[in-house]
Amino acid sequence: MTPRARPDTPSERGFTIVELMVSLLIFGMLAAAGVALLGFSVRAQQATAERLDENAALQRARAILTADLAQAAPRITRNRDGDRVAAFAGGTGAEGEVALAFVRRGWSNPDGAPRAGLQKVEYRLVADRIERRAFPMLDGAEIGPPTIVIGNVSGLRLRYRSGADWLDRWDNTRPDAIPQVVEAVIQVPRFGAVRQLFLTGAGL
Repeated sequence: MTPRARPDTPSERGFTIVELMVSLLIFGMLAAAGVALLGFSVRAQQATAERLDENAALQRARAILTADLAQAAPRITRNRDGDRVAAFAGGTGAEGEVALAFVRRGWSNPDGAPRAGLQKVEYRLVADRIERRAFPMLDGAEIGPPTIVIGNVSGLRLRYRSGADWLDRWDNTRPDAIPQVVEAVIQVPRFGAVRQLFLTGAGL
Protein backbone atom coordinates (compact mmCIF):
# COMPACT_ATOMS: atom_id res chain seq x y z
CA MET A 1 0.00 0.00 0.00
CA THR A 2 1.52 3.25 -1.14
CA PRO A 3 1.66 5.92 1.55
CA ARG A 4 -0.23 9.10 0.78
CA ALA A 5 1.92 12.25 0.36
CA ARG A 6 1.45 14.89 2.95
CA PRO A 7 0.56 18.40 1.76
CA ASP A 8 3.37 21.02 2.05
CA THR A 9 3.31 23.06 5.21
CA PRO A 10 3.63 26.87 4.93
CA SER A 11 7.27 26.66 6.11
CA GLU A 12 8.13 24.39 3.19
CA ARG A 13 6.58 26.51 0.45
CA GLY A 14 8.68 28.92 -1.73
CA PHE A 15 7.77 32.29 -3.25
CA THR A 16 5.16 32.31 -5.90
CA ILE A 17 5.88 34.10 -9.18
CA VAL A 18 3.48 36.87 -8.19
CA GLU A 19 5.24 37.45 -4.87
CA LEU A 20 8.60 37.49 -6.64
CA MET A 21 7.40 40.05 -9.19
CA VAL A 22 5.98 42.28 -6.45
CA SER A 23 9.29 42.08 -4.55
CA LEU A 24 11.25 43.00 -7.66
CA LEU A 25 8.89 45.91 -8.34
CA ILE A 26 9.32 47.29 -4.82
CA PHE A 27 13.10 46.87 -5.01
CA GLY A 28 13.16 48.65 -8.37
CA MET A 29 11.13 51.57 -7.01
CA LEU A 30 13.44 51.90 -3.99
CA ALA A 31 16.52 51.77 -6.23
CA ALA A 32 15.08 54.41 -8.59
CA ALA A 33 14.25 56.67 -5.65
CA GLY A 34 17.79 56.23 -4.29
CA VAL A 35 19.35 57.10 -7.65
CA ALA A 36 17.13 60.18 -7.99
CA LEU A 37 18.01 61.32 -4.47
CA LEU A 38 21.72 60.80 -5.14
CA GLY A 39 21.49 62.73 -8.42
CA PHE A 40 19.70 65.61 -6.68
CA SER A 41 22.38 65.70 -3.98
CA VAL A 42 25.17 65.78 -6.57
CA ARG A 43 23.46 68.58 -8.52
CA ALA A 44 22.83 70.58 -5.35
CA GLN A 45 26.45 70.15 -4.28
CA GLN A 46 27.68 71.24 -7.72
CA ALA A 47 25.40 74.30 -7.74
CA THR A 48 26.59 75.24 -4.24
CA ALA A 49 30.23 74.87 -5.26
CA GLU A 50 29.69 77.05 -8.34
CA ARG A 51 27.95 79.74 -6.29
CA LEU A 52 30.75 79.69 -3.70
CA ASP A 53 33.38 79.92 -6.45
CA GLU A 54 31.65 82.90 -8.06
CA ASN A 55 31.24 84.61 -4.69
CA ALA A 56 34.93 84.03 -3.96
CA ALA A 57 35.81 85.47 -7.38
CA LEU A 58 33.76 88.60 -6.60
CA GLN A 59 35.52 88.96 -3.26
CA ARG A 60 38.94 88.61 -4.92
CA ALA A 61 38.03 91.23 -7.53
CA ARG A 62 36.82 93.58 -4.80
CA ALA A 63 40.06 93.09 -2.86
CA ILE A 64 42.22 93.84 -5.93
CA LEU A 65 40.25 96.97 -6.86
CA THR A 66 40.18 98.15 -3.25
CA ALA A 67 43.95 97.76 -2.92
CA ASP A 68 44.64 99.58 -6.20
CA LEU A 69 42.15 102.44 -5.91
CA ALA A 70 42.91 103.14 -2.25
CA GLN A 71 46.52 103.81 -3.30
CA ALA A 72 45.68 106.00 -6.35
CA ALA A 73 48.15 108.85 -6.63
CA PRO A 74 47.92 112.20 -8.52
CA ARG A 75 50.94 111.35 -10.65
CA ILE A 76 50.94 112.55 -14.27
CA THR A 77 52.78 110.19 -16.62
CA ARG A 78 54.00 110.16 -20.22
CA ASN A 79 53.25 107.66 -22.96
CA ARG A 80 55.74 106.18 -25.43
CA ASP A 81 55.51 109.32 -27.60
CA GLY A 82 56.35 111.55 -24.66
CA ASP A 83 52.84 113.02 -24.38
CA ARG A 84 51.48 113.81 -20.93
CA VAL A 85 48.85 111.40 -19.61
CA ALA A 86 46.41 112.38 -16.87
CA ALA A 87 46.85 110.85 -13.45
CA PHE A 88 43.43 109.18 -13.59
CA ALA A 89 41.32 108.14 -16.58
CA GLY A 90 37.92 106.54 -16.15
CA GLY A 91 35.54 105.24 -18.80
CA THR A 92 32.01 103.92 -18.63
CA GLY A 93 33.12 100.29 -18.46
CA ALA A 94 32.08 99.45 -22.02
CA GLU A 95 33.76 96.41 -23.54
CA GLY A 96 37.07 97.06 -25.27
CA GLU A 97 37.70 100.58 -23.97
CA VAL A 98 39.94 101.48 -21.07
CA ALA A 99 37.76 101.24 -17.97
CA LEU A 100 40.31 102.59 -15.49
CA ALA A 101 43.89 103.82 -15.81
CA PHE A 102 45.80 105.38 -12.93
CA VAL A 103 48.99 105.34 -10.90
CA ARG A 104 49.00 103.61 -7.54
CA ARG A 105 51.37 103.85 -4.59
CA GLY A 106 52.72 100.96 -2.57
CA TRP A 107 54.20 98.76 -5.31
CA SER A 108 56.22 96.35 -3.19
CA ASN A 109 59.84 95.78 -4.19
CA PRO A 110 61.19 92.85 -2.14
CA ASP A 111 64.14 92.28 -4.51
CA GLY A 112 65.27 95.90 -4.41
CA ALA A 113 64.94 96.35 -8.17
CA PRO A 114 65.91 99.79 -9.55
CA ARG A 115 62.38 101.09 -9.98
CA ALA A 116 59.89 103.40 -8.30
CA GLY A 117 57.39 102.39 -5.67
CA LEU A 118 54.62 103.70 -7.95
CA GLN A 119 52.89 101.53 -10.53
CA LYS A 120 50.65 102.44 -13.44
CA VAL A 121 47.74 100.03 -13.90
CA GLU A 122 44.90 99.68 -16.37
CA TYR A 123 41.57 97.83 -16.27
CA ARG A 124 39.47 96.69 -19.24
CA LEU A 125 36.38 94.58 -19.87
CA VAL A 126 37.47 92.07 -22.52
CA ALA A 127 34.87 89.55 -23.75
CA ASP A 128 33.46 88.05 -20.52
CA ARG A 129 36.21 89.00 -18.10
CA ILE A 130 37.77 92.02 -16.42
CA GLU A 131 41.53 92.25 -17.02
CA ARG A 132 44.20 94.16 -15.13
CA ARG A 133 47.43 95.17 -16.84
CA ALA A 134 50.42 96.96 -15.37
CA PHE A 135 53.29 98.99 -16.80
CA PRO A 136 56.85 98.05 -15.81
CA MET A 137 57.70 101.77 -15.66
CA LEU A 138 55.64 104.91 -15.25
CA ASP A 139 56.83 106.78 -18.33
CA GLY A 140 57.35 105.59 -21.89
CA ALA A 141 56.92 101.86 -21.23
CA GLU A 142 54.95 99.21 -23.09
CA ILE A 143 52.04 97.78 -21.10
CA GLY A 144 52.50 94.32 -19.61
CA PRO A 145 50.48 91.12 -20.11
CA PRO A 146 46.91 90.91 -18.74
CA THR A 147 45.84 89.27 -15.51
CA ILE A 148 42.22 88.14 -15.16
CA VAL A 149 40.59 89.88 -12.20
CA ILE A 150 37.23 88.11 -12.60
CA GLY A 151 35.67 86.00 -15.33
CA ASN A 152 32.12 85.11 -16.36
CA VAL A 153 31.11 88.77 -16.43
CA SER A 154 28.31 89.95 -18.72
CA GLY A 155 28.73 93.69 -18.19
CA LEU A 156 30.46 96.49 -16.29
CA ARG A 157 29.33 100.02 -15.52
CA LEU A 158 31.45 102.67 -13.80
CA ARG A 159 30.70 106.05 -12.23
CA TYR A 160 32.87 108.57 -10.41
CA ARG A 161 32.17 110.83 -7.45
CA SER A 162 33.44 114.39 -7.59
CA GLY A 163 32.22 116.50 -4.69
CA ALA A 164 28.44 116.09 -4.68
CA ASP A 165 28.19 114.91 -8.29
CA TRP A 166 28.31 111.49 -9.93
CA LEU A 167 30.00 111.43 -13.36
CA ASP A 168 29.71 108.72 -16.04
CA ARG A 169 33.27 109.43 -17.18
CA TRP A 170 36.33 110.85 -15.50
CA ASP A 171 37.99 113.25 -17.90
CA ASN A 172 38.59 116.12 -15.51
CA THR A 173 40.22 119.20 -16.95
CA ARG A 174 42.86 119.04 -14.21
CA PRO A 175 45.33 116.34 -15.26
CA ASP A 176 46.26 115.56 -11.65
CA ALA A 177 42.66 115.28 -10.39
CA ILE A 178 41.40 112.00 -8.91
CA PRO A 179 37.77 111.08 -8.08
CA GLN A 180 36.90 110.57 -4.46
CA VAL A 181 34.84 107.42 -5.01
CA VAL A 182 34.53 104.92 -7.85
CA GLU A 183 31.29 102.97 -8.26
CA ALA A 184 31.48 99.67 -10.14
CA VAL A 185 28.39 97.66 -11.09
CA ILE A 186 29.49 94.20 -12.25
CA GLN A 187 26.95 92.02 -14.03
CA VAL A 188 27.38 88.39 -13.01
CA PRO A 189 24.85 85.88 -14.43
CA ARG A 190 24.26 84.04 -11.15
CA PHE A 191 24.12 87.10 -8.89
CA GLY A 192 22.84 89.78 -11.26
CA ALA A 193 24.10 93.37 -10.84
CA VAL A 194 26.62 93.60 -8.00
CA ARG A 195 27.27 97.20 -6.92
CA GLN A 196 30.49 98.06 -5.15
CA LEU A 197 31.98 101.36 -3.99
CA PHE A 198 35.69 102.05 -3.72
CA LEU A 199 37.38 104.95 -1.96
CA THR A 200 40.38 106.29 -3.83
CA GLY A 201 43.55 107.83 -2.47
CA ALA A 202 41.84 111.20 -2.77
CA GLY A 203 38.82 110.08 -0.76
CA LEU A 204 40.66 108.51 2.15
